Amino acid sequence: MKIQVRVIGALLMREIITRYGRYNIGFMWLFLEPMIFTLGITLLWNIYHHGHMQGGISITAFAYTGYSTVMLWRNAAARCSKAIEPNTGLLHHRNVRVIDLFFSRVILEIAGGTVSTFIIGVGLISTGLIDLPKDLVTMIMGWFLLILYTFCIGLVIGTLSERWDAFDRIYHPAMYFYLGISGAFFMVDWLPYSLKKLAVWVPTVTVTEMLRHGYFGDAVRTYEAPGYLCVVCLVLLLTGLLLAREAGYRVEPQ
Repeated sequence: MKIQVRVIGALLMREIITRYGRYNIGFMWLFLEPMIFTLGITLLWNIYHHGHMQGGISITAFAYTGYSTVMLWRNAAARCSKAIEPNTGLLHHRNVRVIDLFFSRVILEIAGGTVSTFIIGVGLISTGLIDLPKDLVTMIMGWFLLILYTFCIGLVIGTLSERWDAFDRIYHPAMYFYLGISGAFFMVDWLPYSLKKLAVWVPTVTVTEMLRHGYFGDAVRTYEAPGYLCVVCLVLLLTGLLLAREAGYRVEPQ
């Protein structure tokens, strides 16, 4: 276990240096990139919706609790896609395993997304643009479920993209479709009754609904199913681990 922790730590440092370099602000881009995207989307939504959405809720808080989740799972999935091929040389070392490559990349994205979300939240609250959350515990629980889902989906997408070249081609346009139903841009309560039952089957909808439940409190009606999300994550995790094990046997170190 100690050896694998050291391996993952070394892979993390290598990934940071490879991606961001040693100069200028370097690894600070890990936090700044998701912050810029989230703040940009929040600004655009404020301009379009004039500061408020349906039900009189703050568009700034709505965008913040929605798009910050997108940056986490989408970036992690994108970084894990085709992660084995450019790193096959590292597998020559017997302590480096295929799953370690995914661990390092997902941990990096989770750290960057979590820190940037925290900084944005503190900044928005400090400047008075949004109020304090009504139930911080529920928001934290939702975020931990998001982290779990992010790791699982990153592992599955990473191993499948290495197993089938066609999957990598299909995955990217599929993510744009999934983005529209992810729950970041709507609340389940706004949907027609027939669509509400379908929406709760989308895993990320539970995450966004929990975050908004925790932030807005009784001001909004939310629909979340954390138990269902845990089952989905368990299935994805088992699938990803099996695929990673198979990839470890199949991939030949260079």
